[in-house]
Amino acid sequence: MSTRMSLLPTLALAIAAPIAGCDGFATASDRPETALDFPEPSREVPEVVSNQFSNEDARDERGEAREVMNLADIREGMTVADIGAGEGYYTVRLAERVGEAGRVLAQDIDRQALQRLGRRVDRERLENISIKLGQDDDPRLPADSFDRIFLVHMYHEVKEPYAFLWRMYPALADGGQIIVVDVDRPTNRHGIPPKLLFCEFEAVGYRLIEFVEKPDLKSYFARFERGENRIDPQAIEACGSV
Repeated sequence: MSTRMSLLPTLALAIAAPIAGCDGFATASDRPETALDFPEPSREVPEVVSNQFSNEDARDERGEAREVMNLADIREGMTVADIGAGEGYYTVRLAERVGEAGRVLAQDIDRQALQRLGRRVDRERLENISIKLGQDDDPRLPADSFDRIFLVHMYHEVKEPYAFLWRMYPALADGGQIIVVDVDRPTNRHGIPPKLLFCEFEAVGYRLIEFVEKPDLKSYFARFERGENRIDPQAIEACGSV
């Protein structure tokens, strides 16, 4: 575990190209050049109005992070990525759960949110957390590195899902899993129907291994792993809207 993230210095913010906003259907004119080999999604992408799903006290009152980490089987010593980390609700709780022997990479496309998270990490002296800037179509994760990758209340805002998922595929370590927490409602209402979620992941080459509805958290929990092969970008079949 200790060698997997040696190239990710604590609190090092990577430099990336300017990031476009998520504000509706992607078109040929506004899609990043790096995504053009992948099919266009047919779903709407809502504008990102906040990088926090709700305040932390309310989330802790319903035991959200604790329950999700239990479902995801997060243990001491694991290496975990928190994609769309925002202000760090899951990041800091994952860091506590994996302990000194574990590592957490917090990633977001919002520079200002990561700067605020960096100050929080410094203030709370969380030495097992690293921070990295991502892109709309690329989480920019090191290969063969993560036991778990968390996508919590953010996947519906991914503007280029096929490119994003395709580039995330190599980042999983052997036996690694992707954890999705989201809401069963249309993407333009800040959720994603499970049927569409399953389709997009399977189109790239992932396999669903668990799905749990969590009414107490007003969400669902889905767990994916890599299938036998990652699908070639030109062979990916786009999912219809649901």
